[in-house]
Parts: sequence; structure tokens; C-alpha cells
Amino acid sequence: MDQKHILVIRMSAMGDVAMTVPVIKTLIAQHPNIKITLVSKGFLKPLFDDLEQVTFFTADVKGKHRGFKGIYKLYKELKLLKFDAVADLHNVLRSKILRTLLKLDGTKVAFINKGRAEKKALTSLKNKVFKPLTTTHQRYADVFALLGISVDLEKPSLKTKEVLTDDLKTLFNYQPDEKIIGIAPFAAHEGKKYPLELMEQVIEYLSKQHKILLFGGGQQEIIALDQLTKKHSNTFSVAGKIKLKQELAIISNLSAMISMDSGNGHFSAMYGVPTITIWGATHPYAGFAPFHQEINCLTADRKKFPLLPTSVYGNKIIPGYENVMETISPKAITYKVLSTII
Repeated sequence: MDQKHILVIRMSAMGDVAMTVPVIKTLIAQHPNIKITLVSKGFLKPLFDDLEQVTFFTADVKGKHRGFKGIYKLYKELKLLKFDAVADLHNVLRSKILRTLLKLDGTKVAFINKGRAEKKALTSLKNKVFKPLTTTHQRYADVFALLGISVDLEKPSLKTKEVLTDDLKTLFNYQPDEKIIGIAPFAAHEGKKYPLELMEQVIEYLSKQHKILLFGGGQQEIIALDQLTKKHSNTFSVAGKIKLKQELAIISNLSAMISMDSGNGHFSAMYGVPTITIWGATHPYAGFAPFHQEINCLTADRKKFPLLPTSVYGNKIIPGYENVMETISPKAITYKVLSTII
């Protein structure tokens, strides 16, 4: 059987790159004759380390692959690998230039339809069209379909639980057969952050029965999470203490993950971990819910805030909508978690 070699381009953001994983994992499970080279930022390589048939290629977009000259250099490096087709899952200026150069060499190219007009209608403050859009996972799969490669996401192949090293077990006093709940309370934009004082109520309740692991990044988040561990028993923060590869290993062993509309929710979903996501200015209808976890999405009250969602990415908060997250009660979150892990 001849092996087909596909170049896949998705350079950022972290959550969007993570969303490619279950699609690619399913693709290679359903098509053993396909080899993939994935181009993305180097720090995201651990997401793909255990995917056979996938080779990771680092795009140094802040260094040697910066600007047009850098993109051309990247093209020259990739050209040597000889692809049968290119799947552009990013569809931004950088990837457009790269795929065009490869297309001029005669390589078949397909790229994602991001549904910008539909998303604009979904988040519009006037004449809003409130309906579920095609998921990002399906949009990725549709790109491969354009290349003649069908991907049935209803028959998914997920990543398997990873073995915890002794160092990681020591980090949070791991005990066999215990229920471990991950909580990632932060996000890139304010419109996607659940109030920390309310999340603390969730931590206080759940930590009485189960072990809590807190996830985050950045100095301010690390400080805030360390303070929470001092206030609550059975609660540990791994923020700033481990690399991404180790974080993924821990996440794969969780009983459940509580996340904002952010990267950690996509990390846990890759492993089939029950993932409870909390939505404020954004909404899962835009297509960014973690893989096969739509049932676990908790959204702000649209009866009180009928203009929701106001943003696709959480970067737009309109006057009067600053506190929409408060309509999701800590009790609702804890109930959802406990009913999920029983």
C-alpha cells in the first residue's frame, strides 16, 4: 500500500492546535497508509509525541521563519520532504503564503473555512442568528475531505492515559484509585474567566471529598493558585512546576477537568477525560467546545443576558455584560462534576 504524505499547517493558538489532535489521531487510525508532517510552534510538540505516523516540524516564527523571507525559508525546508498534499488548518497570511508557494510546485492544497460570516452573525448585537455552527473539529476534518481523505469523527480515536513518573506522583501526593479533579480557572481574555472567588467555593466543596489539581501559567496565575493551595486542604497547584509534556501526563490521569473556554479543556478532551467548561462572553455554538464534550458545557444565562454570545474569542465585553459568568453558580459546577465522576 502506497503511503501518502500530508503536510498539516496549524501554528497557533494553543487551544486551536490542541483541537487538531483528536482529528489527526482519528485520521491516522482510519487511514494507516497516511503519514503526516505537522507544522506548528515548537513548544506544542508534546501534543503529538505519541501519535504514530505524525512527524512534528517546528516553525520558528519569531526567529529564522519570521517575515516573508522566513516563510520562504520554511517553504524551502519543507519542500525537501516531498508532500502529496497540504492541509492548511490555520488560513492566515503566513499559512496562505506557505501553501501558495507549495501549490506553485504542483502540490494539492486545501484550507479551512472558518465560517467568519456565521460567527459574526452569532455574536452580532443586532439581528443575531443564534444557532450552533459547524464545530472546529469538523471544519478540520472537512479540509482533509477536500483532499479525498474522509475522517469520521463519530468513530474517534483518542489518546490513552499516560504513566505518571515518581516525580509527578510526589508533586501532588498521588494515591492509587483516588478521584482527581483538575481545575484551570484562567483564560487569555476577561470575557472567558469565571470569578476566582466563586471558583474558590467550588474548590472548597470538592476538596472535602476529592483531590484538586490547579492548572495555569504566567507569574500572576502561579501566585494566585499557590495562595489557593494554602487555603484549602487536598489542593495542589502544578502551575509553573512542570513542562507541558508532564502536564499532559497528569491531565490524562484526571477523573474530570473544570476549564474555561481555553486550552486546558482541549488537553483533557484529547484523552476522553470528562471536561466541564464554563462559558461567559463566548458560547459553544461558535464551534470551540472540547472534543465530544458539548454535554458538559455550562453557559451564562441568556434570559438575563440575551445578547450572548458577544464574542467569538472572549475579547469583547459590552457594557452591562461584565458579570455574566456570575449566572453560573458554584453549586451548578460542583453538581455537574460530581454527577460526571460517579
